[in-house]
Amino acid sequence: MDKTKATLCVLAAGALWGCISLFVRALDAAGLNAFEISSIRMAVGVLGMFFIILVRNPNLLQIHVRDLWLFVGTGVVSVTLFNVCYFMCINLSEASIAVVLLYTSPIWVMLMSALFFKERITGRKVIALGLTFGGCVLVAGILGGAVRLTPIALALGLASGFFYATYSIFGRKALERYDTLTITFYTFLLGLIASCVMGDPIHTVATAAANPALIAPYLGIGIFCTIVPYMLYTTGLKHLETSRAAILATIEPLVGSLLGIFVYGESTGLLKLLGMACILAAVVLVNTGGKNEAERP
Repeated sequence: MDKTKATLCVLAAGALWGCISLFVRALDAAGLNAFEISSIRMAVGVLGMFFIILVRNPNLLQIHVRDLWLFVGTGVVSVTLFNVCYFMCINLSEASIAVVLLYTSPIWVMLMSALFFKERITGRKVIALGLTFGGCVLVAGILGGAVRLTPIALALGLASGFFYATYSIFGRKALERYDTLTITFYTFLLGLIASCVMGDPIHTVATAAANPALIAPYLGIGIFCTIVPYMLYTTGLKHLETSRAAILATIEPLVGSLLGIFVYGESTGLLKLLGMACILAAVVLVNTGGKNEAERP
């Protein structure tokens, strides 16, 4: 796969993650809380990936015990701990604040990629990161208002960005030994186990079973906002610099904001439009690096 296709894979993943509000709103209206929705996502993801692998190649289910830490990393650290910190930050502050703190993740990715994979921190990447973070601040609409942010909420928000970023690190390391399908399946499996330990699986199953009319959003959030984007992102990650992939994926809040405007009639304004432009500029900038930019080996 060439870098153009890999870039499109990551952009598509970010766009699909940005569509999650379409399903979350329906499930939230039915009485499911954030942890229950997360558990349902992982359950559908595990079942879906299991059947895909059975059809494609059952041997892809085989992993070495010594490599289990990689999937504990992607499933427990990168998915479950991220969700816990993110949802707690929302509860202690505001959703807009949590989103902005979450999207410090490309900064974490760039720093960790330089440390673990010796990727160069170029001026182009730093500018793109600045545009990304500034764009998220503007899209979230937190300027000009009273920001309620306690030290605990700040720590949780930054932690959510860090844990979110670790998927790119664990995922890239896992790609050295395993197929994308294998990584995605075990990410969801370990994530589901961790969600069950931290949550209330009996109540989640009972609530989900009591709402069979919600089968469409169950499948939608599990397939279109979980299985497909994680596979696309992991595939793109195999052929791109880790830090570049992380910046490209920040198209997610832009798509989420556009859905809010055109589907739910949310208000817009000059600052929000400027924020969207900043995110798009960052995506274009990071994807048009000169030939002298260091690429992943």
